[in-house]
Amino acid sequence: MTGTVQDPGAITRIHQLLDRWIQSQPDAPALRDSNLALTYGQLDQVATAVMLELKSVGVRAGDRVLVVGENCVAQGVLVIALSRMDAWCILSNARLSDREIDVFIEHSRPRRVLYTHTVSSDAARHAERHGAQPVTWPGIGEMQLGPLDSETWAEPVASSATEQVAAIIYTSGTSGAPKGVMLTHANLMFTAKSAARMRSLSPRDRSYCVLPMAHVVGIATQFLGSMCGGASVLFEPRFTPAETARVLDEEGITSFVGVPAMYARLLEWARSTGHVLKTDSVRFLAAAGSPMTAPLKAEVEATFGQALHNGYGLTECGPTISQTRIEAPRSDCAVGHPIDGVNVRIVDSRGHDVPLGDVGELWARSPGLMKGYYLNPAATAEAINTDGWFNTGDMARFDLDGALNIVGRTKELIIRSGLNVYPVEVEQAINAHSDIVQSAVVGRTVGHNEEVVAFVEKREGSSLDAATLQQYLREKLAPYKVPTEVCFLDALPAAPTGKVLKNVLKKTAQDSVKTSPEYPQQLQRS
Repeated sequence: MTGTVQDPGAITRIHQLLDRWIQSQPDAPALRDSNLALTYGQLDQVATAVMLELKSVGVRAGDRVLVVGENCVAQGVLVIALSRMDAWCILSNARLSDREIDVFIEHSRPRRVLYTHTVSSDAARHAERHGAQPVTWPGIGEMQLGPLDSETWAEPVASSATEQVAAIIYTSGTSGAPKGVMLTHANLMFTAKSAARMRSLSPRDRSYCVLPMAHVVGIATQFLGSMCGGASVLFEPRFTPAETARVLDEEGITSFVGVPAMYARLLEWARSTGHVLKTDSVRFLAAAGSPMTAPLKAEVEATFGQALHNGYGLTECGPTISQTRIEAPRSDCAVGHPIDGVNVRIVDSRGHDVPLGDVGELWARSPGLMKGYYLNPAATAEAINTDGWFNTGDMARFDLDGALNIVGRTKELIIRSGLNVYPVEVEQAINAHSDIVQSAVVGRTVGHNEEVVAFVEKREGSSLDAATLQQYLREKLAPYKVPTEVCFLDALPAAPTGKVLKNVLKKTAQDSVKTSPEYPQQLQRS
């Protein structure tokens, strides 16, 4: 499937996305958090001042600068300031472990590390253990500045937007070395322009940026997409249902994007507290980051009185590959058609296109496709073939109308007695039960076979047990797809983005076979 390639335009750096609005509406609101607010004109002045501060502490063009923190105005300013001086920005969520942050530093060798400690106690903790010192910079206030790495190298600077790297985003992982995805200015501008166009963003809009800026959706679509459209951004350091409800009630938010787990928790909080969400101002609502289920989609749409749009992408693709359209909302959970400029294929194990409607592995080719993995050409060559196709590692199929449906990760495919079980299908069936908030399904190797194990988060006060849920699922799924075991948790383990950590659950499920018939005490096994 192929879209129409966009004209990339004359600009070559992401900070130039703001130029039109700096000139035409300097007094219009641009960025805001609980402490700071900047108009477009002020953002222009502050970003210039911060750029000069960065230079004064030794940052050069081609250097990497790591920002450890959570969503705030200072993060947005730093992204723009670093773009202006051709340095590479690396945003890292402060809630990551010490080991993960240290791996990023060891791998990328940033010239400096900055910590937005005023909005994040976790950032303050990292700053203290790294020996950072307080600095106060114009317009963004106090931060912590880490020691200068005088021996690190500056990467070459390219005039071309397709060659010059703007940001490194590290892929998540709890074991092994994470990979640093190099996104160029052209990659990020392609996504930002696509988001602004498809969401019809304008100066009348206010975007709620609650997905972490360290996540590609946060920086590329929520932040830069909003800046591209002349909208304003309200930054939230981390998601809580109560604060999100307050913001939707009081702040005039028009655009809200979250992962499905955020919507599930928001609705459950509203239900348990009796709070009626005020959603009159919201005109664009979307989910990203993990699979959507039909019951959740229907409940969100009934609550907000409008369509919940669905999309699909990966960090390596900047991220957006497909998106449902505002002008053509869908009642199903398809992730929409490929966005303009993106080509996709669904192939079998030999790389041949599968028949329409069949499941295969999804390949993509896009102007948003990364330059590669930093300092890892072997992994880059493995992910992108000589014709420029990126293997997403996801299993998908096309609807008859050309919309994409994601059925699961290739590595998450469960083969039970020789039959394929796609976790997403089982999760959708589980989540259709009225007592379920969310679920995660993983495979567990037992002997020469695999079992289906479901981890489930129930609604508050529910007395649902495993046997009852399994009986319910037998009416909706083939027998081999029904989970062998159902484990109830108070909350599923999640990354800072809200995405469920299936690798943690898979290890828990597998370890239970190796060590004991009983799960650890923190899991409530039925």
